[in-house]
Amino acid sequence: MRFGRRGAAASTTARSARPRLSIVVPVYDVEAWLPECLDSVLRSSYAEIEVVVVDDGSPDGSGALADDYAARDPRVRVVHTANQGLGAARNEGIRHARGELLGFCDSDDVVPRTAYAALVGALERSGSDFVTGSIVRWEADGLHEPPWMRRLHSGDRRGITAGDHPEILGDVFAWNKVFRRSFWDRAGLAWAEGVRYEDQPTTTRAYLLGRFDVVPDVVYHWRIRGDGTSITQQRSSVTDLRDRVATKRMSLASVREIGGPEVERVFVDRVMAGDLWRYFLEIPGCSDEWWTLLREGIAELWAGRSLVRSGLPPVHRLTGWLVEQGRREEAAAVMAYVASLGGAPVPRETVPREPVSSAGAVGGGGGASGGATAGEVRLALPDDLLPAGVRAAAEAAGALTLRPHER
Repeated sequence: MRFGRRGAAASTTARSARPRLSIVVPVYDVEAWLPECLDSVLRSSYAEIEVVVVDDGSPDGSGALADDYAARDPRVRVVHTANQGLGAARNEGIRHARGELLGFCDSDDVVPRTAYAALVGALERSGSDFVTGSIVRWEADGLHEPPWMRRLHSGDRRGITAGDHPEILGDVFAWNKVFRRSFWDRAGLAWAEGVRYEDQPTTTRAYLLGRFDVVPDVVYHWRIRGDGTSITQQRSSVTDLRDRVATKRMSLASVREIGGPEVERVFVDRVMAGDLWRYFLEIPGCSDEWWTLLREGIAELWAGRSLVRSGLPPVHRLTGWLVEQGRREEAAAVMAYVASLGGAPVPRETVPREPVSSAGAVGGGGGASGGATAGEVRLALPDDLLPAGVRAAAEAAGALTLRPHER
């Protein structure tokens, strides 16, 4: 391990001024984006800040670029390490952070100028252990706040717990939060190392162990890279899926240990299931190993509780049920059909009521077709998409049924 260079004047200034807020920025192969990231943090309207850059053995010029910033700005310190991964890099940065408050920023993203002032201001008013704000996805056509994040962050909540707002556990991000360092240490928090998606196990424990504020302010611009190289754009790989299952397993263990029955119900049905649809999109053409891992992971994590009961959209609840039943061919066919719609909604139908015959009896004697309840709304999939027996079983399980708010 070595430390970035800085001038003598900068060193004197850095030693004499203890920052209140430390922002840890792990760096790996981000030379093209790092200047924009660091400039945004350093332009923050909140002045009492230091930036701890951890060069995680980056193979490009990112480490040297960070050293240049440290030489020019006393608020920047650089730690150079061998490559160990994102979680380990963040943990290394924490060890060098001097502030009483702690935040994180990924090195290809951007922080709005007033973000840290909003987050720190909330903590000063509430005395809470940490605070979380909303985010926007920075895509090729502009900035977009995910509707689910807008919903989770609606209003201004202070000093709440996971039991007050269990769905907030779906806001798993590391970088839209500011933590009190005293709480971080007291709770024994650290980022998982050696896996992707290391954010969720740590943020889950933070929610379960602390009191926190939820603010509606957009405090982070999350860059969605057009080249497909970011971690969240590699879902078709076995490594990615294995890590996703592992971090869900860790998070679920914490919820069962600390959270209570209602928090666990919301976590399993709404939070933990929330991103599965992105993996279901990869089922057509997936490898045998990937399919087996998906099926086994779902069987483990939702044991005794079908995805039919989850908060997934209707067609993805059906796909989840097909995965649970081991119906790979049908799951792939459903996802291929959804892709063929080009973003259009899956057609739906209302189960008809049987007409009354002239003799006064219900015609046919079978009631609503397939055993469905007359008048319910369900997915109207092409007849050749599911074999008759599978379709009947799906109807019986409620896997085709839309809920009232979805109609």
